Amino acid sequence: MTTERQARAPRSPGRARYRLRTVRPDGTPVYRYPLRLGMPPIQVTRIDFEVDHPHLPPDHRHAHDFLVLVYIERGGGAVALDGRTTPLRDGDLHAIPPGQAIGAATLADLQHCRAWSVAFTPDAVPSLASVSPLAWAHHPLLALFATDFATDAAADQATDTASTSTSTSTSTSKHTAGSALPTLPAIASANVPEAERPRWSAWLTELTEELAEPGRVGARDAASALLTRILIAAARLAPSAPAPPDPLVTRVFDEIEATFGDPVSAADVAQALGYTPGYLTTVVRERTGRTLLEWITERRMTEVRRMLRDTDLPLAVVAARTGLRDATYLVRRFKDRYGITPDRWRRNERA
Repeated sequence: MTTERQARAPRSPGRARYRLRTVRPDGTPVYRYPLRLGMPPIQVTRIDFEVDHPHLPPDHRHAHDFLVLVYIERGGGAVALDGRTTPLRDGDLHAIPPGQAIGAATLADLQHCRAWSVAFTPDAVPSLASVSPLAWAHHPLLALFATDFATDAAADQATDTASTSTSTSTSTSKHTAGSALPTLPAIASANVPEAERPRWSAWLTELTEELAEPGRVGARDAASALLTRILIAAARLAPSAPAPPDPLVTRVFDEIEATFGDPVSAADVAQALGYTPGYLTTVVRERTGRTLLEWITERRMTEVRRMLRDTDLPLAVVAARTGLRDATYLVRRFKDRYGITPDRWRRNERA
């Protein structure tokens, strides 16, 4: 299997370059967001298939572990979103959550399409930077990315309640032999009113310019402010009634939030909720696009970044408060994930 260190992502979409994080059993590559010093984690790509031909995976199917907002300036062709063929129309806005596979059946059909892609992690927005990643899915600014599970929440809650009252082995057999699991969060779409489309193009152009010159005074703040404005506009186009949270995922996230500061493992979280680690990992991946361990790691790393940015605590203390073994282990995990040491990241954030 190809590993993250052995390959880089193709230019997907447009000119953006991402790092390969993993490859799913079905062969779908999953890419992670690369840290860029001096700027918030935002990447804007102008996609014009008449003048540029992006290099996609051989079957054009891939997924990301970050959020992607796609704005169709001029429609043409179709892509596979959320397992469905979706035509690309003028003014369409697609919110692609982490883990959801996307692809293009044939690039020839996209030759007249012109679009923008905004890839980002939520902590690029100041109001989200100190919010637990476990709460991002239901934050108002990310309303268009709100999860939408196809199962009956009440029935699911009843099943989960019954399962936790039995032994772990019983709950495992009960679920694996039962009804189908919910799928990943759905890709939400909206259409920008025609009168507002010039404004969207202007915002995205300005955001691209700010990101292109990180040395410009206030470029970082300007980029974050522009992304915030774009997300506000997208949220106002979202359905007025958000989908209800998944009961089991909520329980998992509550347990992670309560224990991530301790040296707990995925097995510990699963045991606390009455499930086997393998089963709960599979369910969480099916419903959120990430495994149980990945969510624990995401929560810890978000807190590590917050503490590095907002405090002067030594690395040993940061490690102890985020469930990591020691400062050496923190440095290794941080550098492996972001390509930079914690000390350098801290200095850069405060520059």
